[in-house]
Amino acid sequence: MSVISNLTASHTAVTFAERKLKFNLMNRANLKIPRPYQNGAFSVSKLAVGQSSRAAKYPSVRMALVDERLARGRGTADPSGVLAYELVQGALVKWSSMMDKSVPEPPTAILLHGILGSRKNWGTFARRLAQAFPTWQFLLVDLRCHGDSASMKKRQPHTVASTALDVLKLVGKLRITPRVLVGHSFGGKVALSIVEQAAKPLARPVRVWVLDATPGKVRAGGDGEDHPSVLISYLSKLPKEVSSKREVVNALLGEGFSKDVAQWVVTNLRSTSPLGSPSSSFSWVFDLEGIAEMYQSYEETNLWKFVENLPQGVHVNFLKAERSLHRWALGDLQRIHAAEELAADGGGGVEMHVLEDAGHWVHADNPDGLFRILSSSFQGF
Repeated sequence: MSVISNLTASHTAVTFAERKLKFNLMNRANLKIPRPYQNGAFSVSKLAVGQSSRAAKYPSVRMALVDERLARGRGTADPSGVLAYELVQGALVKWSSMMDKSVPEPPTAILLHGILGSRKNWGTFARRLAQAFPTWQFLLVDLRCHGDSASMKKRQPHTVASTALDVLKLVGKLRITPRVLVGHSFGGKVALSIVEQAAKPLARPVRVWVLDATPGKVRAGGDGEDHPSVLISYLSKLPKEVSSKREVVNALLGEGFSKDVAQWVVTNLRSTSPLGSPSSSFSWVFDLEGIAEMYQSYEETNLWKFVENLPQGVHVNFLKAERSLHRWALGDLQRIHAAEELAADGGGGVEMHVLEDAGHWVHADNPDGLFRILSSSFQGF
């Protein structure tokens, strides 16, 4: 398995043969090399070889960070507009976007996080999928205003549709045609919008998984932590730099948010303290104003028409968490079941699933159950 990270500074094209030679030399030396660094006018992503903490959980897999440069030139836009991403590849995948176009790409799945999340939310789960399905690769992205994509140049408005278009642009640059799209919460609507907006048809069949979200109205539950707009508003009042994660957790608990939500939110804090400094400091890695717009768009975006008129070969799977914080209205469930019949007649597909013993954060609450349900999408390739 390998993890491919994009570089957002200026890039220089390097031939596949050069990279292969570099890999062989490093692999022979069994070196552990630091994180990517700046070298002159371009970023260099060095190859880390050896056992990592993540690889230790999957002993049959060696984790590597592979140099992946998006060259300037015809058909490539300014790299500053590219989403931050990781490409988690199964052990049998021998493909890179830098390769000749004649080399067939492996089947690809895209995993999308929700509001106030990041691609790291999917890291462990993606590596598990890659180990179970070694011919597949899994694209994890930081959506606009989130994680490492928060600093990229982005055009307003910050909507579900514009977020989906960002992902489509990245897919185009990487020359990937996804067969499966998995989106959690806000990411679920983004996944639907990707298929709806695709300038040319995606792979057929293409399977879309919408995890604990509906195509239309967002119905928050009764608990305070289940109102992301309230959470976003409260976070906007906090300092941009704090001395500890604990003080933020305590502040959120004091406002009535749950411990799970408080601990999840502080994963968006990154240390800004100089190495060896006796004091600590952390800053937020998201663009909260943009995220507020994105959440408003999530509430307002209605994709029922698309779900009820699916193109041939598109299969949409809705998954409801048994203990979902969102209120799944009876009307929503009935409409999904009605869409199942409409899609079957039109050559598409709609299915409804329920994940037992899970709250809204399905991939954290019941990863085993989610793995079993999603696995059917990766078989037969």
